[in-house]
Amino acid sequence: MTTENTLPATGEPESRRKRQLVLLGIVCLLAALAYGLYWMFVVRFKVDTDNAYVQGNVVQITPQIGGTIVAIEADDTDNVKLGQMLVRLDPADARVALDQAEAQLAETVREVRVTFANNNALAAAIDSRQADLTRAQAELARLTADLARREPLVDGGAVSREEVQHLQTAIANARSAQAAATAGLAEAREQLAKNQSLTEGTTPETHPRVQAAAGKYREAWLASKRLGIAAPVAGTVARRSAQVGQRVASGVPLMAIVPLDQLWVDANFKESQLETLRIGQPATLTADIYGHRTEFKGTVAGLGAGTGAAFSLLPAQNATGNWIKVVQRVPVRIQLDPQELAAHPLRVGLSMEVSVDVHDQSGKAVTEATRSAPVASTTVFDDLDKAADARVNAIVSANLGHPVNLKRAG
Repeated sequence: MTTENTLPATGEPESRRKRQLVLLGIVCLLAALAYGLYWMFVVRFKVDTDNAYVQGNVVQITPQIGGTIVAIEADDTDNVKLGQMLVRLDPADARVALDQAEAQLAETVREVRVTFANNNALAAAIDSRQADLTRAQAELARLTADLARREPLVDGGAVSREEVQHLQTAIANARSAQAAATAGLAEAREQLAKNQSLTEGTTPETHPRVQAAAGKYREAWLASKRLGIAAPVAGTVARRSAQVGQRVASGVPLMAIVPLDQLWVDANFKESQLETLRIGQPATLTADIYGHRTEFKGTVAGLGAGTGAAFSLLPAQNATGNWIKVVQRVPVRIQLDPQELAAHPLRVGLSMEVSVDVHDQSGKAVTEATRSAPVASTTVFDDLDKAADARVNAIVSANLGHPVNLKRAG
């Protein structure tokens, strides 16, 4: 009885175990099939990397002229607007130079004005010399005629020989006077030609000397207006090194501005991942600062021209010594959505994870289009030249006595 009662109990667990193994095999098969389908339709069309970092334009703020810093109006982490004042320099030296340039321009205009006026004076001098020559010629002709009438009468005693000698002497003096008048006329003409060579083909306001002095004045004017260093772009201030009282030279970095609304991501993909990457493919990005709950949408904007090692400070010399192959990486630029950047601000240098959908293979691997607009531009310096031109016109007009409209060459 005991044996008959235990046999059915032994068969039932074995049957249950078989069913469980079959069920487990089916689950594994389905999981493998699901993963295979997922890989076939999703994973194999994704190219991922966590070697990606936020990049942006770091605009160096440097003075255009040397000077001493008297005020700093922006500090690290400050958000500044386009044209906002950042640093001010001591204006004393620039004001002295501007006053000297203005005086030099006024003096040059008056000197050139005199040069043009001399043309009329020299022309009048030529008329005077011509009159002197005509008078000398007439006097010589009269004396020559008198001598011709009296010489035949000397033998008859009607005219004394002494009178004839006086006429001969007077004729010699008249010839000398004629020669002097001729030389004076020639000299006056040379003086006029010389003066005209200084004024020919130009006017007082367009004379080269006036233009040169105006250029010096513009230079001094621009230097006086560059004492205040304005922000060429809007953004966040970083790396301020300027200090009050510091004497700085032209071109020395004082601080930097980073436009945080114009950031992008450089994703460093392995060279084996580049085969399917194309410009224009969509990308999904996550930042460590926000975690995986926040995703950014981007677009492949371009592939780098070389690997990071090729453009490093000390490029690898693989042709020397023992060689071990190292998988190289190429930076791929991912353009971010400005609206998403505004909603979730990023900072330069932050780590990112990038996944590019490579379904679409219609794009180019290399950028072919040329830019129709500058990568970056600023208008903060545009009005300086216009103000300088207006001031130059005012100075020249005041010293010429009539309005002028000078423009910069070119």
